[in-house]
Amino acid sequence: MQGILYEEKTIWLFLLVTVVMGGWAAWMTGRAVAVTWRPLMQLALYVLMLGLVLRFIHFALFQGTLLSLRFFIVDTVVLVIFALAGWRHTRSHQMTTQYRLLYERSGPFGWKPRGSA
Repeated sequence: MQGILYEEKTIWLFLLVTVVMGGWAAWMTGRAVAVTWRPLMQLALYVLMLGLVLRFIHFALFQGTLLSLRFFIVDTVVLVIFALAGWRHTRSHQMTTQYRLLYERSGPFGWKPRGSA
Protein backbone atom coordinates (compact mmCIF):
# COMPACT_ATOMS: atom_id res chain seq x y z
CA MET A 1 0.00 0.00 0.00
CA GLN A 2 2.96 2.30 0.50
CA GLY A 3 3.26 4.45 -2.56
CA ILE A 4 -0.39 4.03 -3.50
CA LEU A 5 -2.22 5.64 -0.57
CA TYR A 6 0.63 7.15 1.41
CA GLU A 7 4.28 7.96 0.95
CA GLU A 8 5.56 7.75 4.53
CA LYS A 9 7.61 4.80 5.73
CA THR A 10 4.83 3.46 7.93
CA ILE A 11 1.06 3.56 7.71
CA TRP A 12 0.90 4.98 11.25
CA LEU A 13 2.05 8.42 10.07
CA PHE A 14 -0.62 8.43 7.38
CA LEU A 15 -3.26 7.36 9.90
CA LEU A 16 -2.15 9.96 12.44
CA VAL A 17 -1.88 12.94 10.11
CA THR A 18 -4.54 12.25 7.48
CA VAL A 19 -7.16 10.20 9.29
CA VAL A 20 -6.92 11.43 12.88
CA MET A 21 -5.79 15.05 12.59
CA GLY A 22 -7.20 15.76 9.13
CA GLY A 23 -10.36 13.77 9.79
CA TRP A 24 -11.04 15.68 12.98
CA ALA A 25 -10.48 19.01 11.23
CA ALA A 26 -12.73 17.96 8.33
CA TRP A 27 -15.47 16.75 10.72
CA MET A 28 -15.39 20.09 12.53
CA THR A 29 -15.42 21.95 9.21
CA GLY A 30 -18.48 20.01 8.09
CA ARG A 31 -20.10 20.68 11.43
CA ALA A 32 -19.38 24.42 11.20
CA VAL A 33 -20.84 24.64 7.71
CA ALA A 34 -23.97 22.78 8.81
CA VAL A 35 -24.45 24.85 11.97
CA THR A 36 -24.40 28.07 9.96
CA TRP A 37 -26.77 26.57 7.32
CA ARG A 38 -24.29 27.13 4.49
CA PRO A 39 -24.47 25.15 1.20
CA LEU A 40 -22.40 22.08 0.42
CA MET A 41 -20.42 23.95 -2.25
CA GLN A 42 -18.88 26.06 0.48
CA LEU A 43 -17.91 22.89 2.33
CA ALA A 44 -16.23 21.61 -0.85
CA LEU A 45 -14.13 24.77 -1.07
CA TYR A 46 -13.09 24.48 2.56
CA VAL A 47 -12.16 20.81 2.17
CA LEU A 48 -9.96 21.59 -0.84
CA MET A 49 -8.12 24.21 1.21
CA LEU A 50 -7.83 21.76 4.09
CA GLY A 51 -6.36 19.22 1.67
CA LEU A 52 -3.65 21.71 0.71
CA VAL A 53 -2.87 22.34 4.37
CA LEU A 54 -2.70 18.62 5.06
CA ARG A 55 -0.33 18.13 2.12
CA PHE A 56 1.88 20.89 3.57
CA ILE A 57 1.92 19.15 6.97
CA HIS A 58 3.11 15.95 5.30
CA PHE A 59 5.81 17.96 3.51
CA ALA A 60 6.97 20.06 6.46
CA LEU A 61 6.98 17.44 9.19
CA PHE A 62 7.65 14.15 7.42
CA GLN A 63 9.58 15.13 4.26
CA GLY A 64 6.69 14.20 1.99
CA THR A 65 6.17 15.52 -1.51
CA LEU A 66 4.46 18.90 -1.48
CA LEU A 67 3.15 18.98 -5.03
CA SER A 68 1.94 15.44 -5.53
CA LEU A 69 -1.45 15.21 -7.22
CA ARG A 70 -1.97 11.54 -6.31
CA PHE A 71 -1.39 12.00 -2.58
CA PHE A 72 -3.36 15.26 -2.59
CA ILE A 73 -6.33 13.39 -4.07
CA VAL A 74 -6.03 10.58 -1.52
CA ASP A 75 -5.84 13.04 1.38
CA THR A 76 -8.73 15.10 0.02
CA VAL A 77 -10.96 12.04 -0.49
CA VAL A 78 -10.42 11.06 3.15
CA LEU A 79 -11.22 14.64 4.20
CA VAL A 80 -14.37 14.71 2.06
CA ILE A 81 -15.65 11.55 3.72
CA PHE A 82 -15.14 12.98 7.21
CA ALA A 83 -16.50 16.42 6.27
CA LEU A 84 -19.67 15.03 4.73
CA ALA A 85 -20.21 12.76 7.71
CA GLY A 86 -19.84 15.70 10.11
CA TRP A 87 -22.14 17.85 7.98
CA ARG A 88 -24.80 15.18 7.71
CA HIS A 89 -24.67 14.26 11.40
CA THR A 90 -25.06 17.90 12.41
CA ARG A 91 -27.80 18.56 9.87
CA SER A 92 -29.68 15.49 11.13
CA HIS A 93 -29.48 16.82 14.66
CA GLN A 94 -30.63 20.27 13.53
CA MET A 95 -33.61 18.98 11.60
CA THR A 96 -34.83 16.79 14.45
CA THR A 97 -34.40 19.37 17.19
CA GLN A 98 -35.49 22.56 15.43
CA TYR A 99 -38.32 20.94 13.50
CA ARG A 100 -39.25 18.21 15.97
CA LEU A 101 -42.93 18.36 15.06
CA LEU A 102 -42.11 17.47 11.46
CA TYR A 103 -39.12 15.11 11.66
CA GLU A 104 -37.72 12.32 13.79
CA ARG A 105 -34.29 10.71 13.73
CA SER A 106 -33.74 7.61 11.68
CA GLY A 107 -30.13 6.96 12.65
CA PRO A 108 -27.06 9.08 13.28
CA PHE A 109 -27.06 10.54 9.75
CA GLY A 110 -30.71 10.72 8.78
CA TRP A 111 -34.18 11.90 9.58
CA LYS A 112 -37.63 11.02 8.35
CA PRO A 113 -41.02 12.71 8.40
CA ARG A 114 -42.85 12.13 11.65
CA GLY A 115 -45.89 9.89 11.28
CA SER A 116 -49.23 11.51 11.94
CA ALA A 117 -50.98 10.23 15.05
